[in-house]
Amino acid sequence: MVDIGFKVENSGGMATLQSTDTAVRVRFTPAEKLAGLVRDVEVPRDAVSAVDVVSDPLTALHGLRAPGLALPGVRKIGTWRGRGSRTLVSIRRDQPAVRVELTGQRYTGLLIGTDDAARLAAELTPTA
Repeated sequence: MVDIGFKVENSGGMATLQSTDTAVRVRFTPAEKLAGLVRDVEVPRDAVSAVDVVSDPLTALHGLRAPGLALPGVRKIGTWRGRGSRTLVSIRRDQPAVRVELTGQRYTGLLIGTDDAARLAAELTPTA
């Protein structure tokens, strides 16, 4: 008998949101790429129109998952679509997230979980 183990989530690994002077990058773990049918994304920094911290992202996310993974109350990875919106998501229970609103990009928003959401949101907030 052969046991093929498939782990949907690397509990130690999460997507990372990185910021440079010119771009915002989302890097997914290999397990997230497989489970959520997503790939790494990079958008120009000037496409960021708004940034905020979401303390309970699992309940704040609305729309239909297409494609992706949703474990109710636990984890969501993938693309969520709503009327006129398309959000790239990687969030989990008991972890705040950063919501990044975008203009002129494939996705209208990013919702990425991170333990240091307030600092990252401040770093990403566009200057007037």
